[in-house]
Amino acid sequence: MARVLVVGAGLTGGACAALLRGAALGRIAVWEKARGAGGPGTRRGAARRGAARRGAARRGAARRLVSSRLVSSLTGCRAGGRMSTSRSAQDAACTADLGAQYVTLETARAGSRRSFYEELLSHGILKPLTAPIEGMVVKEGSCNYVAPQGISSVVKYYLKQSGADVFYEQHVTHVSLRDGKWEVFRKMGPPEQFDIVILTMPVPQILQLQGDIVNIINESQKQQLESASYSSRYALGLFYEAGTRIDVPWAAQYITDNPCIRFISIDNKKRNIESPEIGPSVVVHTTVTFGSEHLDSDPAEVQRLILSHLERIVPSLPKPVSIKCQKWRYSQVTKAVPSCLGQMILHTQPLLICGGDGFTRSSFDGCIDSAMSLAEAVKSHL
Repeated sequence: MARVLVVGAGLTGGACAALLRGAALGRIAVWEKARGAGGPGTRRGAARRGAARRGAARRGAARRLVSSRLVSSLTGCRAGGRMSTSRSAQDAACTADLGAQYVTLETARAGSRRSFYEELLSHGILKPLTAPIEGMVVKEGSCNYVAPQGISSVVKYYLKQSGADVFYEQHVTHVSLRDGKWEVFRKMGPPEQFDIVILTMPVPQILQLQGDIVNIINESQKQQLESASYSSRYALGLFYEAGTRIDVPWAAQYITDNPCIRFISIDNKKRNIESPEIGPSVVVHTTVTFGSEHLDSDPAEVQRLILSHLERIVPSLPKPVSIKCQKWRYSQVTKAVPSCLGQMILHTQPLLICGGDGFTRSSFDGCIDSAMSLAEAVKSHL
């Protein structure tokens, strides 16, 4: 039985692992360098979870009951970013989707992907987006969905369905051949050997891997991979105490006349989970231009700049109890790897294959297309 490693617990990695369940494989392992499913934005939120839960416990039995029901997190696919849900440092029940904001189904082009939407809707992972979003362009025949528990819950659902052994804080650094298997090294912990390795991280991170993989990627493949490009941006999460009122007529708004801010969401209102027991949250996405210009700036200064622009756009916004600033270096794919149908085989015996939205496009459909292509390639290899 082949031992399989999926590197990356994002949407492509999670869905691919779920699609491989039941194939003629041994145990599937998923390694993710962040502290939670969904991608980079889950790192700090997961680190704070213990302290946040202890703080929530001190606020009474009623709050604890609501918190226990709403503590899981999730992620969506539109308006930029990865599958990430963050939590308030003061209250774990107060969450915000710092990455993708909603999922769009284009019914005319759904094809085999329709079953993925139907499954997520039947389990309550996705629900129709009904809240008002100003400036959103709605294509004819399209349907938009949100993840009430947070967008990262989509990835968590697929990881659970996969039955895989999921390990977090596993930062892969080297991939080398040893005795007909792949020996995979990580920053912490000993190397392990696998029969099949599936890489689903952003394309530039694949090119940063060391070991035999450097020479295994041929010149033509290297040129293809190097041609992929991504936009960058920042996301800000503002978290408030229970009972705080944010008096705006919209749940989210696209901004067209500000050099810094492109999108603002009253996140709990957008996800239709408003509750008097849990504080609201606000999500701000910057423009791509601002993200690129400030990519390596001091995070504190970036946060100050975003807040100053936000105050001008929504002057009535109350003061939050905590703020999370997230840099998305690989926010959205602007140019996918050419001449690839969702994946690229780097080595056949043993199998080393890579995929992700960098091989399709930055959307739910793009990630699912890559996951299906990866799974099909692995199954045909067996």
